[in-house]
Amino acid sequence: MTRRQSIHVEGFGHKNPIPAACRVGDVLMSGIVYGLDPETGKPAETLDAQCALMFRHIRSIMQEAGGSTDDIVKVTVWLSDRSQREQVNLEWLAMFPDPANRPARQAMAGELDGGKLIQCDFVAVMEGRG
Repeated sequence: MTRRQSIHVEGFGHKNPIPAACRVGDVLMSGIVYGLDPETGKPAETLDAQCALMFRHIRSIMQEAGGSTDDIVKVTVWLSDRSQREQVNLEWLAMFPDPANRPARQAMAGELDGGKLIQCDFVAVMEGRG
């Protein structure tokens, strides 16, 4: 078995030859996750739809890696317009409803390409999960 495990997810991927995430031991780090619409292969049209899809892809990546969103310790979010965090917060609260059990998060403005309005990456620690 190799030390490093590439995580690939059906319905979400990158055009470049990189996985959705990589796991070494208990640590999982994602690549860029964004609101890719699996039907069109492009980012969804609206920020609301991109946020919903981005969080859905986070769940899928964690599941494929053998963990859950409870294992996420930090999420970094880039928005084309940082003032539009309300939709991010709606999805964030749906994924992490308990204020005593949320990962850290940082939101920043970014120049996003290809119709992306939002993207993120995350780090998870999956202690004791084979």
